Amino acid sequence: MPVKFPDFRPRRDTFPEKLWTRCPSCSEQLFNKALEKSLRVCPSCGHHFRVSSAERLAHLLDPGTFEERDPGLSSQDPLGFVDQKPYPDRLAAARLATGLTDAAVWGFGLIEDHRVAILVMDFGFMGGSMGAVVGEKVARAAEGALAARVPLVIVSASGGARMQEGTLALMQLAKTMAALERLRAAGVPYVSVMSDPTTGGVFASYAAMGDVNLAEPNALIGFAGARVGAGTIGQELPPGFQRAEFLFRHGFVDRVVARADLRRELAALLRYLAPGAAEAGRG
Repeated sequence: MPVKFPDFRPRRDTFPEKLWTRCPSCSEQLFNKALEKSLRVCPSCGHHFRVSSAERLAHLLDPGTFEERDPGLSSQDPLGFVDQKPYPDRLAAARLATGLTDAAVWGFGLIEDHRVAILVMDFGFMGGSMGAVVGEKVARAAEGALAARVPLVIVSASGGARMQEGTLALMQLAKTMAALERLRAAGVPYVSVMSDPTTGGVFASYAAMGDVNLAEPNALIGFAGARVGAGTIGQELPPGFQRAEFLFRHGFVDRVVARADLRRELAALLRYLAPGAAEAGRG
């Protein structure tokens, strides 16, 4: 009588989600603790996972140096906007999921002893969308950098302007650009880092306006979606035209920098652009 062997599920189907993560690029199963040690970059293919604002600050800043400003700013609902659910309900859900009041965090900190004003965006909060609070924090970060005479660093991760705030969200494009223009006129450096994704109104305003524009590998960067862009100009667009490497080859990005090298790259730029920031940090 033939021996009947039990049926087994494929091993990868048995991995608990809390312990393992599947890479969307190469399908490798990654142990979460090892993934965290690699700064959430796949060791097999180099795919850069999206990270929270807290993780980003921990990656970039000297330990224990971050001084957050304006943590209590929160969005209102001036339009009474309702789609599948009321806007206040969406805000409440995003706050519960992320522990943040909105999609951007800003303050002061040190990068290898260089004092900077830094703002990081969190895609986990409503797709990193820019409403009045995000625009206000960008403006305050620029104003803070100007007042302290220290460089500004912004790390973008956003799908664009927040539709639930309508024209009020679109007004943030002009507001943030005005603040950055005052910074530029005063000769205070601004370094922009574009992560995946940096699109829509955020790309069309402050994200692409750094004195130096950096991007993480394979980050999606652009204004409109590929189908919208192709329809607007009436022709096919080249493959990967909205990825960081394509933009670098065509001069829209100054350098593509892997996450593991980003802190060191920023420190080198700060030594060149603002050598006095190191003295401010040590002081």
